Amino acid sequence: MLYFLMACAGKTPPVDSPTLREPVALRVATYNSSLFGGEAGETAVKVQDAGERQVERILSVITETSPDILVLQELDYDSTGQTLETLNGHLDQPYPYVMQFSSNTGVATGLDMDNDGETDGPGDAQGYGTFEGQYGFAVLSRHPIDEAQLRSYQALLWKDMPDARLPTLSGEAWFSEEELALQRLSSKNHVVVPVNVSGALLHLLIAHPTPPVFDGEEDRNGLRNADEIRLLGEILSGADWLVDDAGNAGGLSESDHAVVFGDMNADPVDGDALDGAIQQLLEHPRIHPDTATGSMVPSSEGGEALDSRPDDSGDPAHDTASWGQRVDYVLPTRELTVKGSAVHWPAGDRSVEGSDHRMVWVDLEI
Repeated sequence: MLYFLMACAGKTPPVDSPTLREPVALRVATYNSSLFGGEAGETAVKVQDAGERQVERILSVITETSPDILVLQELDYDSTGQTLETLNGHLDQPYPYVMQFSSNTGVATGLDMDNDGETDGPGDAQGYGTFEGQYGFAVLSRHPIDEAQLRSYQALLWKDMPDARLPTLSGEAWFSEEELALQRLSSKNHVVVPVNVSGALLHLLIAHPTPPVFDGEEDRNGLRNADEIRLLGEILSGADWLVDDAGNAGGLSESDHAVVFGDMNADPVDGDALDGAIQQLLEHPRIHPDTATGSMVPSSEGGEALDSRPDDSGDPAHDTASWGQRVDYVLPTRELTVKGSAVHWPAGDRSVEGSDHRMVWVDLEI
């Protein structure tokens, strides 16, 4: 896995037994910033201007909510880290620890993965993208990132997932054997990022599954979306079939504190995702039920006020996207204490200048 880490000088605190420390309050958040460009380098130039309307709006949301740990999605990856460094530097209180991650988007396969007769289009890449790293994601943290224990599953092949939902069309396999030998499951990346919070490790489990649309009757994106979400659950469960990019088997252990972050592109009741796709996480035995389906599901007045979609069945207060769906999630494991949650969507705010997604945050103790 390729990534770029910046951290301030200083020693990382040792990881202690939870019984030897006081609980630490923490705000954790995910935000699909829509800070992506049409070509490589475009976003790096854009973020240089803190007064640019989209950049200014995103910085304002981060400042207003002030999360201790933020997963920022759809920020184009660049190998120098300059884009993230510049954006972070515009904040009144820049984060001391930031890391961005390489993405399968735009990674060429040389094969006709979307069966359109071409081999070099964005749909032929490992993940849909016009250049490598488009729609990437990053972590900004006020607590040290434990780089030595970081894990990724970016290279995991789709066919290697047991009972993989591989697409077919008219009874025939969509992918050839040659294509299956290359096709990765993650459309961007699946990473586990350990953060040292005053002596306790919190594992950030991050992904951004492909939208379950923009395909055909084979529903390859819908099927892939569901399996990408399932992969998060498998990592949470420590499934023995898993092998990470460094060749290590398994995922998290039952004792690991974790939070799942990301734009899952799946609503519990509305939209085009496969039935039950997001329930693979919301009903996972390790996920805190209050933030998944209970009294602490993040909500907002702004989303509730835009209840003008007659075909939607979900609670509009839980919506996280301008088109009226809950697609962005922060899901702690059930042993963590949840103190509050929200979608940053003020009443009357209809603006999409920053992003067509809203930040989602959860306050917890670890």
